[in-house]
Amino acid sequence: MVRRERWLLHLALLAVTFFTTTVVGAGLARCFHTNLPVNLDQDFAVVLQIPAHPRILFEGLPFSLTLLSILLAHELGHYITCLHYGIDASLPYFLPAPTLIGTLGAFIRIRSPIYTRRALFDVGVAGPIAGFAVLAPALVIGLLQSQTIPGIANRGDVIFGTPLVVRLLEWLFFPGVPISDINLHPVARAAWVGLLATALNLLPIGQLDGGHILYAFFGEKHKMLSRVFVAALVPIGIFFSWSWLLWAVLLAVFGLRHPVICDMTDLGSTRVKVGWLALVLFLLSFTLAPIRSGS
Repeated sequence: MVRRERWLLHLALLAVTFFTTTVVGAGLARCFHTNLPVNLDQDFAVVLQIPAHPRILFEGLPFSLTLLSILLAHELGHYITCLHYGIDASLPYFLPAPTLIGTLGAFIRIRSPIYTRRALFDVGVAGPIAGFAVLAPALVIGLLQSQTIPGIANRGDVIFGTPLVVRLLEWLFFPGVPISDINLHPVARAAWVGLLATALNLLPIGQLDGGHILYAFFGEKHKMLSRVFVAALVPIGIFFSWSWLLWAVLLAVFGLRHPVICDMTDLGSTRVKVGWLALVLFLLSFTLAPIRSGS
């Protein structure tokens, strides 16, 4: 049973994260509706205007509500699966932060051991699948509201990469239009953030969701394979985006270990198929250069 003070902490973090993501969303909306590329100064301008014009925050709701729904779905996927297996887990903690998206994401704390490979696999894969189920329709809706402006995707303070699923849908909805000419609606931006979170979580390393899946399949080989995948991030970081170097260092220092599970039970054919689905979701969500500095 969750104590009252814990409920208050979860709700307070959610409320603050709702505010910070709404402020970012209002800045994105201003840029979108004035046909401008992403401009970080808009977020600061929105903060200054809130006391006199609080209604400005309504402009940020499409972004914040979409993003928080994706993050919440992801974490509830883990949480509900933990409940199913009798694993002690916390409610989601949201992390407000003055970042490009207004948050550092969300997480749950698993406070009791996981004893079987099947439970580990199910807990690990449930979050990404639940999150993707919410972000996929949001991405479609956001792209349908997006607009075309010559060269806009390559201008501005920040240039966003294009995950495979975004590229496929852009080719479908904007045939013949260069990717650099598509200005994403804030709802599509929120779905893009959800894709980045999905890709990061599905990295087959340590205790990330992908690491849990990796351990469920390969057991003791998990540590060696995690090191291989961390090493693979280094050339990606050198040639495509320095952010992967940061992730490689953090994961190498803090993220390679995984609790031992002494269980030889076969995962079964259904979970193997779901494992392949998780790989497909990772490939659809991943991009070599998620974010880079613009002009």
